[in-house]
Amino acid sequence: MMKETVLVIGASSDLAQETIQSLASPSRQFILHYFENKEAIEKTMSLLDEDQVIMSVRANLSEQTEIQQLIESIPFQVHSILFAQGRSYHELLTESSSEKMDEQYTIHLKSMMLIAKAFLPQMIARKEGNIVVISSIWGELGASNESVYAAMKGAQLAWMKSIAKEVGPSGVRVNAVTPGLIDTKMNKVISEQDQEVWTNQVPLRRAGQPGDVANLIRFLFSNESNYIHGQVLRLSGGI
Repeated sequence: MMKETVLVIGASSDLAQETIQSLASPSRQFILHYFENKEAIEKTMSLLDEDQVIMSVRANLSEQTEIQQLIESIPFQVHSILFAQGRSYHELLTESSSEKMDEQYTIHLKSMMLIAKAFLPQMIARKEGNIVVISSIWGELGASNESVYAAMKGAQLAWMKSIAKEVGPSGVRVNAVTPGLIDTKMNKVISEQDQEVWTNQVPLRRAGQPGDVANLIRFLFSNESNYIHGQVLRLSGGI
């Protein structure tokens, strides 16, 4: 039986690690991309069977040459992609440099488009495939002091909806999830006071857990969701 090969971009993040463990099965194998946090990749690999990770690859997604090297380094057929990359950026627009804007664009959007462009032909030829984008609620609602980051997350959603129309007739499904406040390392930069303010705005009055996101993505990778396509699924505790 041929295994489904899942390419995970940004596999060292809390959400990706939880999702990989949730997706793990005898019928799946993973290619794990990371940038700096190799320890997280090694931890994830230690929790899986030895044959479930066929490759790990390092690349700085803010550098186009490294994105291309990542693509060229993968000798396997890719059946599905989970885009979980991200780099938070808290700055007023008036204080944001052009270099930071370019960095955010390349990490969040251009890398995704280049990687999808490289591997979509394989999926289209097989008439099946699955792409899931972990975006952000800020891409839908906007965020003060994070306008550049929010703009890139919103652009991810526009791209997802557009590419879904392009590849849908070929049987390739594309969806996105937009988490709200989730208890991850990336959100530890938010002060306790700000976290309390934000939590009080959530109807469920709590932050979500990485497992909540992982459960939704596992559903999107399953046959039970095979008529869900081109959708943005918000996971925000009611916001």
